Amino acid sequence: MTIERVTPSYHVASVGNLEDYMEEPYDAINLHNMEHVPQIAALPADLRAQIRVVGNVLPFKSNRYVIDHLINWDNVPDDPMFRLTFPLGEMLEPANYRRMEAMLDAGATDEELKHAADEIRWTLNPHPAGQMDHNVPALDGRPLNGMQHKYRETVLFFPSQGQTCHAYCTFCFRWPQFVGLEDQKFAMREATLLRDYVEAHPDVSDILFTGGDPLIMKTRVLRRYIEPLLEPGGAPNVSTIRIGSKALAYWPQRFVSDDDAEDLLALFKEVVDSGRQLSFMAHFSHPVELETSIVQEAIRNVRATGAQIRTQTPVLRHINDDAPTLARMWRLQTQLGCIPYYLFVERDTGARHYFELPLVECWNIFREAYSLVGGNSRTVRGPSMSATPGKVQVLGVSEVAGEKVIVLRMLQGRNPDWVGRPFFAKYSETARWLDDLEPAFGEEKFFFEDELAEMLSEQGSPWSRDDLALPMVSPN
Repeated sequence: MTIERVTPSYHVASVGNLEDYMEEPYDAINLHNMEHVPQIAALPADLRAQIRVVGNVLPFKSNRYVIDHLINWDNVPDDPMFRLTFPLGEMLEPANYRRMEAMLDAGATDEELKHAADEIRWTLNPHPAGQMDHNVPALDGRPLNGMQHKYRETVLFFPSQGQTCHAYCTFCFRWPQFVGLEDQKFAMREATLLRDYVEAHPDVSDILFTGGDPLIMKTRVLRRYIEPLLEPGGAPNVSTIRIGSKALAYWPQRFVSDDDAEDLLALFKEVVDSGRQLSFMAHFSHPVELETSIVQEAIRNVRATGAQIRTQTPVLRHINDDAPTLARMWRLQTQLGCIPYYLFVERDTGARHYFELPLVECWNIFREAYSLVGGNSRTVRGPSMSATPGKVQVLGVSEVAGEKVIVLRMLQGRNPDWVGRPFFAKYSETARWLDDLEPAFGEEKFFFEDELAEMLSEQGSPWSRDDLALPMVSPN
């Protein structure tokens, strides 16, 4: 099926000839074949060693599109796209790095390396937010381990065939899906269970397909999950289908020249034609990801189906932690017809220590970037922590009754009544997450804590204030 579209009247600078990109096959790069890539082979030996050491603990996969078109190899290792996709020594704590380095140097077996790596992985909070305790729903008494239902209106679904990506981000908070920690994976094969669950919960209006990356799947597989929701009389309460994906950034050929690209676009149009909104939750972390001619063509193709593209990223030290970079990215997104949506705070898992920033610094960066863009780009919300009680936005720093405070509110809450209610924390220049903050004005607890504890206890999930540290399963 060919999707008709109108060529936009705006002009956005793009890089590369579109036809050249379309002729390139997908070629994954990992620890087993990276030495055959000229750009990697030319790196200093110590840098290649860092990739190998850290890549035995945290997931590493890139592809030739990322390597050939997004990374400035003359600026490596400081290039932000290199840091975004290649594991570096500083992404592990020094003692953990030395341990893995010594084992590799000593010729440890694969089994020995995996055992050591798993021990390190369990120190990196691979199971944030107690997702399996707090958010896993059940149907007729059966836990649905490939789903999450935290907010009243939204269900997350993890198709089992979508638990990988075209390339891995080094900040990834879903990294346990990719490193063999099998009991830490969310995945489900049975599409009819999704339909049955949402039909049994009429308050559910939004379904988010996530992973991994659901668009790593062939379209025929994705159809098996989506089509039951579109059948006459099936899940009439579902008004929005969301797809969380990094494919536009890391493999835009998925929407242009892959052998089933037209079928994928046709599926998007079927969702829209059913009267539902299709929201493509696109992950872009740096403006470079938006500048090639192939990604701009992919965006046009997706939008031509009637789908809406919303964009999001964490604010990341070493990658995009300056206002001009974020502002440039949001302007490009708006110009290409995308909607800047969320700026998140880096989560408490994996290589967090390498990427995280204090909340006040996140807010200052956000505020300055927000001031640099026009009104159409000010749809972006942030900085936001996806924590146990909900999505908590840092509104800013103020002084109330003579006390310097951080002003917060929930953009989404485990109890919908919490949404939009401002609350206050003591000012802190070092706090990096909700659990680092103390209530202002002499209060012992934030307003939601007692009710949250009661809600989770009723689920059989004991909860304490320390659990404020735990982020939720999805940024979407």
